[in-house]
This record gives sequence, structure tokens and C-alpha cells, in this order.
Amino acid sequence: MNIEQNLTRIKSNLPKNVTLVAVSKTKPVADLMEAYEAGQRIFGENKVQEMTEKWEQMPKDIEWHMIGHVQTNKVKYMIPYVKLIHGVDSLKLLKEINRLAKRWRKTVDCLLQIHIAEEETKFGLDEKELEEVLKQINIDGSEFENIRIVGLMGMATFTDNQEQIKREFLHLKSIFENLLNQPTTQNLQPTTLSMGMSGDYQLAIDCGSNMVRIGSSIFGTR
Repeated sequence: MNIEQNLTRIKSNLPKNVTLVAVSKTKPVADLMEAYEAGQRIFGENKVQEMTEKWEQMPKDIEWHMIGHVQTNKVKYMIPYVKLIHGVDSLKLLKEINRLAKRWRKTVDCLLQIHIAEEETKFGLDEKELEEVLKQINIDGSEFENIRIVGLMGMATFTDNQEQIKREFLHLKSIFENLLNQPTTQNLQPTTLSMGMSGDYQLAIDCGSNMVRIGSSIFGTR
């Protein structure tokens, strides 16, 4: 499988406003370097330890995105270098990211993960919980000075039913549009809607996504 050819093909079909996150979890550094040499600079990992090991070995102009579920006790390992955390699904996690970002005197960009799938196994906030998180950030901005909510992320149900996937993506898009109507603050500057993976990213883009997470279509199956 030619990683460079795959990247070129995918990028040529992406609209200009859509950011490509190359999902490199479980792949060796050699594969990531092949993508890097082909011009890719944004990589997504779902395990903090694996991402940290790759960060240590690879060029420092790479943007590392944490796309998996994050345990609060692992946050400290990635704060020095992580660019964007996709899967923020609780106030507790947000506070921990802020606490450690403050220690490093930096601001960490975060996406709030919204549960849009039918599967209970998927993580994420429901709309009521999202409202609560946003309210807390507004009430106590000082407790969140070192994080910036830059948008939302969601994963559709794992199904062949395209209509269902489309419905879930459009639901997330409507939640995102509501978020865009909120007054922006230091902590809330939404610009990013991250939805769509190798199997459904074209549909996600049609439904309003401007960030897609593509792994197997670039690096091959795991």
C-alpha cells in the first residue's frame, strides 16, 4: 500500500476548508514518516502513551491530536505537546486539562465530544450535559483560563445504514450551529466540527464537517 499515493488521492478530493487528521494509531513511526515526507503534518492517536513515544521520535513541526477517550490520570503526559484534544466528554476532564495546562503556562485547544450514535459504548455528552458544561465555563471562566473550546466532535453509529449516519451527522451539525450562536469568549471560540472517518468522511463533509479523521484509507487496515 502506497501511503503517499493514498494521501494525494484523499487530499485532492477534500474541500479547501476541511482539515485532514491522519489517524496513525498502532502504525509504526516508519509509516508516519512516509506520510510526513508526503506533506502530512497532523496526526491523530487514541492512546496517550503511544502518541508520546511517537512525539519523542518524530519532527517537532507535527500537530498531535488526541482522538481517543482520555483518562484524567493520563492527561499530564500529553499536555507539553498536544495540539488538540478531540474527546473531551466531562467537566472533570476539562478541569484536569486546564489545571495541567496552567502548570505548563499554555492554552490547550479542546473539542467537546457529543454522543450522537445509537451505541451505548460510544462516549460523549448529551445536549443537556453540553449545556451544563458551557454554563460552568461561563460562570467560572477563571477555572478554565487555560483551555479553549474550539468546536465539537462526534462519531456516528457503526452501521451500513447511510440514512441513519446522515441523520446523526446532521443532528451534530445543528448542535454545532447552536454553539456558533453563543457569544465567543476567551474559553469558547468554536470553528471546528470534527466528524467523519475512513468509511463515512464524504458523507460527513456533505453534512458540514470541516475536520475528518482518516486512518485505514491512508495507512491500510490494522
